[in-house]
Amino acid sequence: MELQKTLAILFIVAGALALAYGGFSYTKTTHETQIGPLHLAVDEKEYVSVPVWVGIGGIVIGGLLLFTRSKR
Repeated sequence: MELQKTLAILFIVAGALALAYGGFSYTKTTHETQIGPLHLAVDEKEYVSVPVWVGIGGIVIGGLLLFTRSKR
C-alpha cells in the first residue's frame, strides 16, 4: 500500500510540473575537435515540449492510484 501511495504522489507531482512548465531544455554537444592546444566544441540547446494531455493524464492516474485500494 505504501508503494501505491508513493507512486500516486509521484504521478501527481510529475503531472503538475508538466502542466506548470510545459517542457524542458537541455544542451547537447554535437561536434568536438582538438587542434593542438585549441579545443573547439559546438553545443546545441534542445527543447522538449510536454503536451498538456500528458500532465492531465499523470494527475488523473495519480488520483486513481491514491483513492483506490490494492487487492492484497
